[in-house]
Amino acid sequence: MTVHLVGAGPGDPGLITVKGAQLLGRAEVLVYDRLVSQELINLVPASCERISAAKEPRKPTMTQDEINALLVERGKRGQEVVRLKGGDPCVFARGGEEAHALLAAGVEFDVVPGITSAIAAPTAAGIPVTLRHQALSVTFVTGHEDPLSGQTVDWEALAAVGGTLVVLMGAARAARISQRLIDGGLACNTPVAYVHWGTYDHQVVWRGQLDALGREPVPSPSVLVIGRVADAELAWLR
Repeated sequence: MTVHLVGAGPGDPGLITVKGAQLLGRAEVLVYDRLVSQELINLVPASCERISAAKEPRKPTMTQDEINALLVERGKRGQEVVRLKGGDPCVFARGGEEAHALLAAGVEFDVVPGITSAIAAPTAAGIPVTLRHQALSVTFVTGHEDPLSGQTVDWEALAAVGGTLVVLMGAARAARISQRLIDGGLACNTPVAYVHWGTYDHQVVWRGQLDALGREPVPSPSVLVIGRVADAELAWLR
């Protein structure tokens, strides 16, 4: 028995890995996040205990310390535990913190990677994050700066990096991010887009330029895409 840190993928339930779906099918305990689709939750056996670890903005159902303690406690019971996390467990999803807590407690665990929304949401909007003649690099950055980390994002420095900038958890700070990138020298007319509920049937895509980003509220959850590729309209999802 072990604790499995499983990536649920970007939203569309069909994008979970085969291994992730198999683990859900034999889970005894499921600990799941807010953005996990109900279709994936329904894959667990009827006897499985389902525990929501949802984190609403500024209103967490459980703190991260409480989630860590729960995983350790259930893991020590010898139960088959699936910790289902949106996207990939180790891309701005605190999977590393949970793995560290399990390792420190001597609880066996593994990690099942998932498709991150940082790539899948732009792709679903018809935006490839790299293009051979437009973007030779892509930078992933969080828009949510945890004051307890003692670190901040140097947006002015990122303005000079080039390539594509993909921002997760940046909806509420979109206007501030835009201004700081402009202050760092990024052109006001740089193409930008945001993808709201990426990969879902009800996804919404907005396109514009950098100085317009955040003038109107950006809905959450959204992935922000900044750079020349945001002009691409290779839309295939209808």
